[in-house]
Amino acid sequence: METLTVADARRLALARAGLVPSPRKGRPGRAAAHAVIERFGYLQLDTISVAGARSHALVLLARLEGMDPALGESLLVPGAPLFEYWGHAASWIPLDLWPHFAFRRRGFVRSPRWRGVLRRHRAVAERLLRRCREEGPFRSTDLEGRAGPGGWWRLRPSRIVADALWGTGELVVRERRGFQRIWDLPERVLPAEVLRREIPEEEAMRSLVLRAFEGHGWAEERTVRNTWYFRGKDPSYRAALRSLEEDGSIVRCALETGEKGWARPEDLALAARLRRRRPEEGRGVLLSPFDPLLWDRARVRRLFGFDVRLEIYVPPARRKYGYYCMPILAGERLVGRADLKAEREEGRLRVRALHLESRRPPAADRKAADAAIRRLAAALGLDPVRA
Repeated sequence: METLTVADARRLALARAGLVPSPRKGRPGRAAAHAVIERFGYLQLDTISVAGARSHALVLLARLEGMDPALGESLLVPGAPLFEYWGHAASWIPLDLWPHFAFRRRGFVRSPRWRGVLRRHRAVAERLLRRCREEGPFRSTDLEGRAGPGGWWRLRPSRIVADALWGTGELVVRERRGFQRIWDLPERVLPAEVLRREIPEEEAMRSLVLRAFEGHGWAEERTVRNTWYFRGKDPSYRAALRSLEEDGSIVRCALETGEKGWARPEDLALAARLRRRRPEEGRGVLLSPFDPLLWDRARVRRLFGFDVRLEIYVPPARRKYGYYCMPILAGERLVGRADLKAEREEGRLRVRALHLESRRPPAADRKAADAAIRRLAAALGLDPVRA
């Protein structure tokens, strides 16, 4: 079994996540944003925009300095090489992976929950599909019906049915406007050759598992499984792992601390080259708490010694750091976190709290934190101010 040091695995994770800076010229546009999504195979969507941009835009801004933040909201348009589906949560996914998710669309059809929704509301489903065929695309906000009792999470029946039809592939998200989904029929949005293409489930699973390693570098089984929310005992998923190991696409690899996982041979070679790279400690960048590097909290603790905390749902009096804290990356270390709030009418990005990991942080960490905040503020066209 191959062995990596924690430092090796950490550098490799940063490189595979696209967070090892490399020289580039020009203002990043759609092609650069698509390349970031291609790197992981997904860009997780989230609604919260308190820091001035939603998570999917923040992920792109962390990698594409100088990008227009508005681009992060408008990538999914007709003709774009993307589709929206349940990948790592609701995500924008490269178009060539549409056939790979046929197993998940079939799973929605078989699922007791979603099958039950479509059975109970068959008339609603038929009405939505007929409306879409005859009248064209429609917005989520166009859906009629009253919300049920119990709060906002009790969605209108038509909204639930639209989600079920999205899951089965009978409806797709054509685009988003103001983060509102625009629903349409798949044949009017996706290329015919993509819709016709059929990939056996075993091949699809192999591709998706390998895609997970491409985005992570070294990874434990839990990280690979949760990249696409596979079921751990799913025979096709377990078979894909065995197959990739048998043909040498991945090799068993343990950390020096004993944790076992796998890595691609080319990533082990990359890890060896990265040992000679000097980290840019003074170059700070803010990361979304939903960044692909960070969503596996146990992995972040293991590789970075850093505890990612999302306190959105924690009562204010019990929060340790703040409502929406963004970790600060400096070189190959996570040196702190900033709780930010965009005040657009005043033209300010307010730093409500800044927490550095060390009680007596070196000047380099504070410099990196200030640089990270200034970088995001500049991208948003706001002035950074302290609370």
